[in-house]
Amino acid sequence: MKKNVTIIGYGGQGGWHANHALNSDVVSLLGIYDIDEKKIELAKSRGINTYASFEDAINDPKCDIIVCATPNDVHNDIVCRALMAGKNVICEKPVEMTVAALDKMLDAQKKSGKLFTVHQNRRWDVDFLAMKKIIEDGDIGEVIRIESRIHGSRGIPSDWRCHKPYGGGMILDWGVHLIDQMLQLIPDKIKKVSCDITNITTDEVDDGFRLNLYFEGGKTAYIEVGTYNFLPLPRFYMQCKNGTAKIEDWRQNAQVGKCLAWHESDVVPVQTAAGITKTMAPRDELTLKTYEIERPVSDVHDFYRNVVKAIDGEAEQLVTHAQIKRVLRVMEACFESAELGRPVDFGE
Repeated sequence: MKKNVTIIGYGGQGGWHANHALNSDVVSLLGIYDIDEKKIELAKSRGINTYASFEDAINDPKCDIIVCATPNDVHNDIVCRALMAGKNVICEKPVEMTVAALDKMLDAQKKSGKLFTVHQNRRWDVDFLAMKKIIEDGDIGEVIRIESRIHGSRGIPSDWRCHKPYGGGMILDWGVHLIDQMLQLIPDKIKKVSCDITNITTDEVDDGFRLNLYFEGGKTAYIEVGTYNFLPLPRFYMQCKNGTAKIEDWRQNAQVGKCLAWHESDVVPVQTAAGITKTMAPRDELTLKTYEIERPVSDVHDFYRNVVKAIDGEAEQLVTHAQIKRVLRVMEACFESAELGRPVDFGE
């Protein structure tokens, strides 16, 4: 049986949730609530049920799931009150801005006994899934280093995302996604975090950042978000023990280069502008196999399918409390490292 969903906040992401609920095989859209009367009128014009107050929304006995799709600074109050009203809760990312604030939500979840999770929807991005498949297939061996980038050139949107009190900035906006993806690709314990931020288009919040993660066992990861990059670098670049993989952008297939033989006895030096080089001489088909990975099939409705199964006790929730807290701890470490101007110990 379908679960009824009520959405708090009918902005861009709230509208996304509403549209998907209207086309879902496991949930139905019960209604929305927003403090902005214009958003309420917009929902009504689309034939969507609305509530006169937040209390009416969370106390509707027909509601099974509350989706919190508001600016970041009011997540805590909404989530805790909805849980204590006996509702299952999905919160938009970032769930909170500090681990201490998240702990209040987790305490409310324990008291309520209801499901609480975060909408880490970019676990269903096809570029991420392609990199995950390459790692799981093992054709080019164990991971050495992964680089993940999102580059844009339009700065931060001129809404709450550019204001610090509301939880704006790219670490909290895009970093939460890319960090979550990276910790799925490299689940090893983190030793150190090193991060610096940029303020090219605004001084109030970070409009970009560069993050290095150092894992136990020697693997490393690099995550970069930029909003003033007019020629973007590859979305993913991964070095493994037996090859390399990259994805230029989310619209393209993953490219893989597998090393077939390491030593070449008759490498021909390459003539460059300033001399010759044998070290950087290109490989041929005898020592390098190149191929593409087709874009994986992905269905974002799988997030809600998992939530419904978890509510019914038929599956474990995919986005766990431990994962949510770990991502938030990394983001806190990013801000600390950027402020101190040096790497910080993570201590897992």
